[in-house]
Amino acid sequence: MILHLIRHPKPVVEPGICYGRLDIAAENAAAVAESLLSELPAGLPVWSSPLRRCRELAELLHPQPRLDERLAEMNFGQWEGRPWDAIPRAELDAWAANVAAYAPPGGESPLALQQRALDFVAGLAVPEAVIVTHAGVIRTLFAHWQGLPPGKWTELVFAYGSRTRVLLPG
Repeated sequence: MILHLIRHPKPVVEPGICYGRLDIAAENAAAVAESLLSELPAGLPVWSSPLRRCRELAELLHPQPRLDERLAEMNFGQWEGRPWDAIPRAELDAWAANVAAYAPPGGESPLALQQRALDFVAGLAVPEAVIVTHAGVIRTLFAHWQGLPPGKWTELVFAYGSRTRVLLPG
């Protein structure tokens, strides 16, 4: 199976704000879509996170993208929409001590995010697809596929509006 993993364009959010499930717009979706359409094979099915910054791009790539909650960004719970420097230091330290398994209060862990993303991919029954999603989703998928330990996950970087092509066995 061939997957074209696309990270949404740069979100419209103030620097230093924690956002995951915040439903915020993105910059230049039309320009990003125009560039991507020249790279993508025509006629592929498109799946997208339902969050606006992904959904709007997906709608420019396909007239009827399929939305799936499993493609949404990590839920940061009580941290959502708060400045990073306003999050209690003890909570950030707990996350740093156990990057993969720690869940912010009311949120989810990166391991939980990874599992739902893997469940989504496992359920795809097409030879090739476009997936418009978030850095956290793409990062945890690649970490799994490359067998990376959690301490290395943040080293995986995917630019806003970028496409990463993946060939999966089977």
